Amino acid sequence: MILAQVSGHSLSSERFMSNCLIAPSILSADFARLGAEVDAVLAAGADWIHFDVMDNHYVPNLTFGPMVCKALRSYGITAPIDVHLMVEPVDRIVPDFTQAGASMISFHMEASRHVHRTIQLIKSHGCMAGLVFNPATPVDMLDWVLPELDLVLLMSVNPGFGGQRFIPGTLDKLRLVRKKIDLLGRPVRLEVDGGVGIDNIGAIAEAGADTFVAGSAIFHAPDYGDVIAHMRAAVAAVR
Repeated sequence: MILAQVSGHSLSSERFMSNCLIAPSILSADFARLGAEVDAVLAAGADWIHFDVMDNHYVPNLTFGPMVCKALRSYGITAPIDVHLMVEPVDRIVPDFTQAGASMISFHMEASRHVHRTIQLIKSHGCMAGLVFNPATPVDMLDWVLPELDLVLLMSVNPGFGGQRFIPGTLDKLRLVRKKIDLLGRPVRLEVDGGVGIDNIGAIAEAGADTFVAGSAIFHAPDYGDVIAHMRAAVAAVR
């Protein structure tokens, strides 16, 4: 098995190239018992752990920083940690998350004065790099930076809070980005974040997504494994 070394944590190429990765967002987890929550969701079949990092500046909410990432690594979590930075400026905090144990770091193009430089900063610290697009943000930037990316994240809600409804127009955007990735000819994850659940994950996958962030749909359910299994079945049905 080929292994990619990502910020001190091995990530198999087979796992990275899977056509269905489930990345529960800890934004919806019980923070009083976060380590146990992450253990439980990974045991239930999750692939990655998703961090929604908000600064009450770029988005109207305040969540958590690198210390939580470091604490989970110290607790014993070895799964890939997928850090989604909703902060501005973004470059200042990138090294902190790489040192804390992040596996991949994604940022919003509006939060960086020099998008290409930020991508290179992330990769220079040994992490995979992703670019995030809000619902109303055009994806034209990908024509210039897609070859440098490991992940493209499309927001299917307006960032800031969990539990929002999926914006249907994201499906057309997914199809457009999927075409760009396929033309590139190398693996780039296409991730969706916001309002993803059992009822719509099939349509999201059919439009081209291969990585699915889900928060309340998983963490607010009584059986994490049941939800994840149903999500995988819905994706498999359209593949």
